[in-house]
Parts: sequence; C-alpha cells; structure tokens
Amino acid sequence: MKVGIIGSGGREHSICLSLKNSSKIDKLFCFPGNAGTKNIAENVNIDLENFENIRNFIINNKIDLIVVGPEKPLVEGLVDYLERFKIKVFGPNKFASQLEGSKIFTKQICKKFNIPTAKFGIIENEDEAKKFLKSTNFPTVIKADNLASGKGVYICNNEQEAIVAVKEIFNGKFGKAKNLLIEEFLEGEEMSFFTIHDGRTFKNFDTAQDHKRVLEGDRGKNTGGMGAYSPSRLINEDLKNKILDKIIKPTLKGLSELGTEYRGFLYTGLMIVKNEPYLIEYNVRMGDPECQTILPKLKTDLTDIFLACCEQKLSEINIEWINKKSLCVVVCSKGYPDTFKKNVEIENINNIHLNKDEFLFHAGTTKKNGKIFAVGGRVLNFISLSEDLKLARENIINNIKKLNWSKGFYRKDIGYKVID
Repeated sequence: MKVGIIGSGGREHSICLSLKNSSKIDKLFCFPGNAGTKNIAENVNIDLENFENIRNFIINNKIDLIVVGPEKPLVEGLVDYLERFKIKVFGPNKFASQLEGSKIFTKQICKKFNIPTAKFGIIENEDEAKKFLKSTNFPTVIKADNLASGKGVYICNNEQEAIVAVKEIFNGKFGKAKNLLIEEFLEGEEMSFFTIHDGRTFKNFDTAQDHKRVLEGDRGKNTGGMGAYSPSRLINEDLKNKILDKIIKPTLKGLSELGTEYRGFLYTGLMIVKNEPYLIEYNVRMGDPECQTILPKLKTDLTDIFLACCEQKLSEINIEWINKKSLCVVVCSKGYPDTFKKNVEIENINNIHLNKDEFLFHAGTTKKNGKIFAVGGRVLNFISLSEDLKLARENIINNIKKLNWSKGFYRKDIGYKVID
C-alpha cells in the first residue's frame, strides 16, 4: 500500500521509518518532509494550507492512507476535508482538535467534568489581565489560547513579568488573540502520557519525560523540546489508573456529549504532584521529540495500528514494546529559540554510523546537491535504546561529538533527574 505523512519534523521522520519497516508498505510520501525523509520516502513540496492540492495529489497517486503529524493541519480541519472525499486519514477531526487548538475549550471541559487541573481565569483584554494579576499569587502561568508551537506558555515570577507576557500575547506574538489564560502554578514534575484512539476504544502508547527548557538544569526559555526519555520515571500502576479514570476517560465523555469522537494520538501533558495527576494541556498528535523517543521501542507494526484506528478495530490489536529504555537529545541551531541562521551546512553528518539500537531523525534540514543544510531551530534528533539510560545518553553524546557541528548546540543533561 501507499502511505502519505503530513509534516517535516523529527516526529514525521520517525513515523516514516517505522512505516518503512512494515512489509505492507510499497511506497511512502512525505509532505513536505526533510533531508532524512528524502532517503526513505518521496518528499512532496506542497503548501499544507492548500487542502485542494493535497487532495488532488493523494487521488492522482492512489495513496491509501494519510497520517497527519503536526497540529496545525489538524486544528484547521484537514482530516474532515479529506474524509469528505473518502480518503482514509489517521488523526482527530477539527472539532476534537480544539483540545489543542484552544486551551480555553479544554479548560471548560475540565470544569464541567471535574478533571483535575490548575485553577484558572479566562482573560479577554490587557486591562482585565492587570486587575486579575493584582490578586494573583506568584509564580503564575500565562498561556496563549491558540496554537503557539509549544512556546506560548510563560512562567511569571512577578507582576512585571506577567504584564510583559500579557502584552506579547495580545499584541499577536502567537497569532490573533481574543483571550488568554492565567493559571495557578503547580509545584510538581511534568510527564507526557500517550494514548491512541479509534473513536470507540483506546490503548496506552507509553510515557515520556520531555525537557522543554533551552538550558541545562531545566533553565532558560521554553522551546519545542530539547530532548526526552521514555518511560517516565514517575509512572506506576496506581498513577496510570488515576490518569485514565480522572483525566482521559472524562475528556472522552465530554467530547462525546459535544457530539464528536476522538481518533488518533492523544498527548496528555501532566503535572504530577505527590502521585496525583493534574492536566496541563492536551496535544492532538504525538509529541516532538517524544515520538522520536517512543517509536523505536515499538514492536507491533505501526501500519496495522493506524489501519485499526481508521477502521475502529483497535481493540483487536495487541501493542507490544521492546523492553528497553530510550533517550533522545536534540541538536539545535545556535541562537534557538531566538534568532538563528538558516541554510547552514552540516558538514560531518556522514561520519555518523549507527548500530541497531541507535537512530538519527532529521527535523529542520534540507538536502541540496548532495549536502545537508540546517533550515530550522531544532535540527537533528539522536536516539539510543538501552537497558540503562546513562549508557544511552553516553552513546548519544559520543555520536554528537563525531558530528562536531560548530553551528549547533545541545543539552548534555537530558534525563538528569533519573540518571544523575
């Protein structure tokens, strides 16, 4: 069969590789892909906002299944559009994608169904925000309501920082903003919990710990993710059942009462406080770099899982995993998450020789005249599977040293809370 993957990041490269290993796949397309997907799929340079052109390409090339990787096409309704033409698509519909597309939509479900989450206020303008902040305890969390590529969250230690955050959001840093959220700050440890859904049933899809901050020791600005490890050190049977019973199942009930079902990956971002889960956010797709961290551990054919979700037969699939731990380190362009240079050559990438438990997924890269260039902030994802996370991290750092890319940087302490 022919499969198309929408997206150009490390998440999409890792999905491509998992699908490439399936005996059922004859050809892969990646829209638009990167230098890594180019080696295993046909990259298609197409405007992801032009749904009609995407549809025409799918039909003309007789593609059997489309997998939507990033959030923006999901929130904008690509799944709904393609399904109108009887095209098989893996991913949630536009209405359900509001779980990520609007943080306020999610908070309202939390309020109605008593889902544990931080206390919050919905703010409509700067003056209202200033009044609200006068009676707010610090630190506090301020969030853009709309999509912000993982960067629209501010942890503010005082009123002055909070006002700067409010101004940036209402001035359109993350797109037009009608509202924002001000939330209480929860003291605990974050965890990423993944499930996969077919509209009727769902199954767990492992856990991870993401490192969002740009500097070692989890300091500095928020990024799209500097690295991750899996499974989370926090997960246990009791906590897993609390997450399912108190958060995920009530959310699915809420969507059902609103007249929709959920199909696709669901990323539940949590704060764990004394073994109690609190919902921070939902993402309506696999995380990045959590996807790159988790998928190499998957034993079951990913094609079978995607098809089962599209056909509402997920209950018939047994999802099996390799019994190893996984760690991912992201190499970024110098200057990220602020200003960085683009079209910078990565000269020594051919010096990297991977063993069977090591993976290299491209993100912000392109290939021109046989050379690889960095065109994004997050550029490469190095992954290692091992029974020991410390050894996995050492293997990765050795590979990054062989890369010896002077225009990039990375965090050497990914997984430090469980390793060091």
